[in-house]
Amino acid sequence: MRTKISIKSKNDIAKMRKAGLLLQETHMVARSMVKPGVTTSEINEAVESFISQNRAIALFKGVQGVTPYPAGTCISVNEEVVHGIPGSRVLLEGDLVSIDIGVKLDGWCSDCACSYGVGTVSKEVQDLLNITEGCLNIALTKMKPGIKWRDIAKVMADSARNAGYSVVEELIGHGIGRELWESPDVPNYSTRAIPDFTLEEGMVIAVEPMINMGTNKIFTKSDNWTICTKDRKPSAHFEHSIAITADGVEVLTCDPNGKGWAIW
Repeated sequence: MRTKISIKSKNDIAKMRKAGLLLQETHMVARSMVKPGVTTSEINEAVESFISQNRAIALFKGVQGVTPYPAGTCISVNEEVVHGIPGSRVLLEGDLVSIDIGVKLDGWCSDCACSYGVGTVSKEVQDLLNITEGCLNIALTKMKPGIKWRDIAKVMADSARNAGYSVVEELIGHGIGRELWESPDVPNYSTRAIPDFTLEEGMVIAVEPMINMGTNKIFTKSDNWTICTKDRKPSAHFEHSIAITADGVEVLTCDPNGKGWAIW
């Protein structure tokens, strides 16, 4: 069970924004390499090198599971939802690739994910990317103090389901701060199985919708980490670390100028 929700000061959030800016730059390194013919291990090596050069910590590397996670980046392709281990897999024209990275800078964590089409993708893949990105955008436009998270999550899920997609339910977002995973649990759909919470100024959460083209049923591969859709249809994943402000939100992992909310 996670501890009580941590409320961050403005100074804390300013430090988290520095971690978020570094993470945004890290994602740009990864994004520049998303093209046919590149292996997922090559992307991870560039990411880990960039994080190290900036005297930060790659948060995912060494995370405990059945076996420790072996890389600083989760790179999931097509039917892989999350936690794909970088390796010899070569990106192909038309693939969908989701890249999830976490960093810790000066004691503060940041977590962000983005999905891309490799080269030219089908309309079906582009539509999946658009609807998943749209779910995150819905959350950002509705988040402000005094709002129940369950009400926002319902709108997010309804948007995806009404468009003919499914929402992964076994995997959810989380609070973030000094640790990568803090309270509260942040589902991407409305459920009474997970305690609801009210957004408060100073709260920082990682919101990360994972939307599937087909079924929402998933399974874990024999590597003990990579999670895939059961029907092998594509999945997309977008995530930002977000601070609740008096007026709405500050996206801690957006671009340096704070333009819009996207990193891509």
